[in-house]
Amino acid sequence: MAGPGDNTRNRPNKGGDTDVFKRAVTVCMRAIAGDHELEVAFAKDRPALAGGRARLPDLPKKPSSTDVAVTRGLGDSMALKRACHDSRVHMRLAPEGKQARAIFDAVEQARVEAIGSRAMLGVAENIGSMLEDKYARANLASVSEQADAPLEEAIALMVREKLTGRPAPKSAARVVDLWREWIEEKAGADLDGLADKLEDQQAFARVVREMLASMEMAEELGEDEQSEESQDDENQPQGDEQTEEGGEEDSGADQSQAEEADSSSEDAQDGEMEAADADADETSDEEDVDAETPGEARRQDNPFANLPREIDYKVFTTAFDETVGAEELCDEEELERLRAFLDKQLTNLQGVVGRLANRLQRRLMAQQNRSWDFDLEEGVLDTARLLRVVIDPMQPLSFKQERDTKFRDTVVSLVLDNSGSMRGRPITVAATCADILARTLERCGVSVEILGFTTRAWKGGQAREKWLKDGKPASPGRLNDLRHIIYKSADMPWRRARRNLGLMMREGLLKENIDGEALLWAHQRLIARPEQRKILMMISDGAPVDDSTLSVNPGNYLERHLRAVIDLIETRSPVELLAIGIGHDVTRYYRRAVTIVDAEELAGAMTEQLAALFGEETQRESRRFARRAG
Repeated sequence: MAGPGDNTRNRPNKGGDTDVFKRAVTVCMRAIAGDHELEVAFAKDRPALAGGRARLPDLPKKPSSTDVAVTRGLGDSMALKRACHDSRVHMRLAPEGKQARAIFDAVEQARVEAIGSRAMLGVAENIGSMLEDKYARANLASVSEQADAPLEEAIALMVREKLTGRPAPKSAARVVDLWREWIEEKAGADLDGLADKLEDQQAFARVVREMLASMEMAEELGEDEQSEESQDDENQPQGDEQTEEGGEEDSGADQSQAEEADSSSEDAQDGEMEAADADADETSDEEDVDAETPGEARRQDNPFANLPREIDYKVFTTAFDETVGAEELCDEEELERLRAFLDKQLTNLQGVVGRLANRLQRRLMAQQNRSWDFDLEEGVLDTARLLRVVIDPMQPLSFKQERDTKFRDTVVSLVLDNSGSMRGRPITVAATCADILARTLERCGVSVEILGFTTRAWKGGQAREKWLKDGKPASPGRLNDLRHIIYKSADMPWRRARRNLGLMMREGLLKENIDGEALLWAHQRLIARPEQRKILMMISDGAPVDDSTLSVNPGNYLERHLRAVIDLIETRSPVELLAIGIGHDVTRYYRRAVTIVDAEELAGAMTEQLAALFGEETQRESRRFARRAG
């Protein structure tokens, strides 16, 4: 795969030959990526790379030379991204707007592929075959108008042409021809400057941002976070240890994508744990810190009382929005049928999720039963200390009482993306994982609610109709009818809510997703709960999208609102927020987040994230108790 002679090998035509080919591809990918622990799998699902796992398409029983070349090309592309791409630099400089972000991502992919293509002829041939197949499948050769030709693909191919000298694949040549004159007129000078920055991702990304500005997309770029960080560094004293550490981190751009993302996530989690420890220590004993109690209570009542003034986001009308229980959207008989269909679809998965849930339950139950207070005047008789009474009858009886751990007074909200892109396997897996985890946490005394969010209609619904009747006022804001669904409330027993999750299997339910408002809704429900600890887990497979809203507002309107809401929750709210992205990088939005390749990994991600949260709390409780005892 990495050498010039690879494409002349005979293609595998037997089961054994296919296995040899897969092993060869895996070895080559690990060598190119510089990661000998990279996991490579072959499956029928779409190709994907997430962390230290890569998935390639499985070969047919009688693979053609094209099948072999495309698989090699996909493997080379993923391996090069892992070796040459710094996810933190990419997220820091990525634009906020949808179109600008698509171009930025496509050009970065072209950069990492160009690095390998310039160094190894075999890699260049493999990637060329992969791109030819990619654009042929998209039927881009038949495009006749510029409006139908994706701009990001045209720019990425022109960048590849500049960096490697290779022309665009025949299947995409028409797309490049439609845009070439416009791109060269607007950003020809920027394109010429990319080759000198090929090995420096940060410098390359800055040229790309300048190129986007030249193409009249400056409003989509957002703030330059790198410039802000540079200013912060200048303000710090010379020789400061944090500055030195930051320099070491910035110089580590050659580390793999997964290691960097994990490191960033762990750093953020450590910071959150330290802040949480400080807050908990200040407020743990009300009699010692009475002055802190009023402020803390006010924050929990409603930390977003002034939200409309802080976020540039508005709603055209809420008259057609609805928040409904799952049982209100269809009758009992249909719910039973849908639930049976859900169970039938995931018979095999239930065993896997069940084992993970049982493991989580054992860990939580072990934490619950190991903490006692002794020498009390009332409670459970401490039989171990009865000997004192036998020896000296004047000694009083000693009692003990099990200390309540933090998670016994905890509520967890699972918020599921019910958008159209989740249709099929992702939504069925998400529904089953939420169902089984809710039952597990309920056994451990943790309250759980399961929520879903979508819209009532495609492309605006009644809100858009009202906007049209009102004369199409400018900048209307959100322009669709929200539908927020309560599958299980925190106070509803699991046995009563079980069939409600079958509603996600209903044809036509899944439409658009406006994540920012859904997150606010779920957050406000948690804030109103009496439990002391509140955990909000968002499960999504993409950025917020609503065609009606984005057609009359800036392209980054919904994404900008989501970022603002997340920032407020993470910095001002007592709610602990975490997210899981299915095939979608949510680490660029959330501090505590994990991205998985496909829905099959969701059960493990959910249980591990929850177990980690509860484990952190138990450690903090132990440290506080030890300090008091000392």
